[in-house]
Amino acid sequence: ASLSGDTGVIHVVDRMEDLEWALAKGPHPPYMILLNGSLFSRDVLMQLKGTSRISGLAVAAASPAPSPGFSPGLKCPNDGFGVYSDTYGPQFSHCNGSEWNPGGSGLSYEDFPFPIFLLQDANETQLIRECFRAHNVPAAPGAAPQFPLCAMQLQAHMLAAASTVTCMRRSLLQSAFSLNPEIVCDPLLDSNVWSSLQPINASGRLQPEQRLVLAATRVRGQHSFFQNIPIFPCPISIFLEHSLVFPIFQVDSHSPEFREFPFQETFDYIGSSRLVFDMEQEKFPLRLENIGAFLELGQVSLLNDSVLWMHTDPVSRRNESVDSQVRDLLDKLHDAAAGSGLSLREPDVSQPLPPSAFQRFLRARSIPGVVLSDHRAAFHNKYFQSIYDTAESIGLRYPEGLSPEQRPDFVTGTAQALAEVATLLARALFSLAGGAAGSAESIRADPKTVARLLYGFLLNSNNSWFQSVIKPDQTGILGPFPQHYVAVSSPTNTTQLLQAVLGNLTGASVNLSREQCQNPGKTPGTLPELYEYWWVQGPLDGNSTSRIPGCVRSSVRLSPALSPAFELRRWDSQEFSTWTESRWKDIRARIFLVASRELELLTLALGVLVLLLSLLCTFLINSKASLLFGPPAPPGSSGY
Repeated sequence: ASLSGDTGVIHVVDRMEDLEWALAKGPHPPYMILLNGSLFSRDVLMQLKGTSRISGLAVAAASPAPSPGFSPGLKCPNDGFGVYSDTYGPQFSHCNGSEWNPGGSGLSYEDFPFPIFLLQDANETQLIRECFRAHNVPAAPGAAPQFPLCAMQLQAHMLAAASTVTCMRRSLLQSAFSLNPEIVCDPLLDSNVWSSLQPINASGRLQPEQRLVLAATRVRGQHSFFQNIPIFPCPISIFLEHSLVFPIFQVDSHSPEFREFPFQETFDYIGSSRLVFDMEQEKFPLRLENIGAFLELGQVSLLNDSVLWMHTDPVSRRNESVDSQVRDLLDKLHDAAAGSGLSLREPDVSQPLPPSAFQRFLRARSIPGVVLSDHRAAFHNKYFQSIYDTAESIGLRYPEGLSPEQRPDFVTGTAQALAEVATLLARALFSLAGGAAGSAESIRADPKTVARLLYGFLLNSNNSWFQSVIKPDQTGILGPFPQHYVAVSSPTNTTQLLQAVLGNLTGASVNLSREQCQNPGKTPGTLPELYEYWWVQGPLDGNSTSRIPGCVRSSVRLSPALSPAFELRRWDSQEFSTWTESRWKDIRARIFLVASRELELLTLALGVLVLLLSLLCTFLINSKASLLFGPPAPPGSSGY
């Protein structure tokens, strides 16, 4: 948007035929389009982009979501930043032969010369429509509407310009030479959340001979609009399974089973690339050679016939040793699936890995690993990275009449299906971490816990369970419609909540006072180098409003998820993500009536005329000031 905002006459587009008026026939350009959400597509937006007659776009969110699907992402997500390249599996590079998101329009990666706003409030949309019908609809078909006309202004001026290289350079110069620097953009960042079954010294290093199993997933999402949709990143449900694994079992093994959750994978693997970088630079407790197996969960919320697909890398499996380890991993997954209600299948051996964090690890080292997903080839999710990628898109619906207290515990079909995936995952990790043969069959995830996690992370985090697991000063991170969009601050609300919930599920309550819990280093035997301590609000005390606080000890920790490109100041890097977000002053919209150009010119002319008359009067009065405003003449002598 321009610095002062973009203004245009409102034109409502409910059908494709309505576009012609704004693009060609309308006599009062530029036009501000109110677009029916069902028409929000690449074809329409590229028509609007190709003309100077359009000054802005307001999109009325479609309800229900368009049945054919809508995805503003790329057909080949994270292209160029995965493992496949001209030197590694060139036949698979650029999604050759495996278009993962065929419905992707790429709109999120287009540069539009006008602002685009999303209207979710039906009352706002109705107000604009009423103003349009009252002032902008012609009296007869084909005739020009009479003034005054209803217009709208959208203001969303972005401070950044050109590219990451340009805006970062400008920000750096501002910081170096100004006492009050005006930063124009910020790198996307957050924190990775990681934990281990057996505690790991966060400031130490594992020995090279130690091996572990790393389970990973993505918990962040992306769409084209800022803070307005409770995004359902397709793999967020995977976090739910991970959250259930540790409480189900404990393994007596000399090898710690390690878990990690890379965030922000949407923007070219920011989280996983930083973790691999830190491992290589020995800034993390483990090294790449410590990873004995890698298990990642991709999109699993849209299962067809309860089938999970096991994706592996065909290039690394050409090595007999790696292939043997991968085959052993697949066998353990097949064993874990017995009695879980799920069926596991393998795609063709020549099919590459789908977009996944595992690809970033393979770029650095050949590691045996498997990516589990609900799709064999193309994504099942028709709304990938869109405003419609919500809880409703995975069938998370509740019967009418449930109270807010009952809804979190209601087990939906989605929760039941994800509980089966959690069961399989728990059994597989149990076996991979050295669990006794035959003991895994007794492991089963609790569907009610999955239901509570789904409700809390996708619909309303301000519920009684989540309130009990956070610190007293974290109440601000709770609220309806949780946002899972990437940010420029760390840790974000979702990350803090994720750490708190995961700590509650995998940690243990310890008998420490508030002072001891908040300063564990001063208390003997607490081992703060191995554990994190949280003083949490705790559950409600019966029917009262007071709570029973307590101290929770867990091995859940945070690590930075900022692209190495910014640490290395390689802002034009082709190896690491270089995404930034522009800063802005204000985002707002307003509607008002505009007069005809003739009336505006007449008003201007009258104003100029009044000004000239005022100047003339001022000149005349000033020239006669001595006569008009001089002191009165002294009275003459009087005779009697």
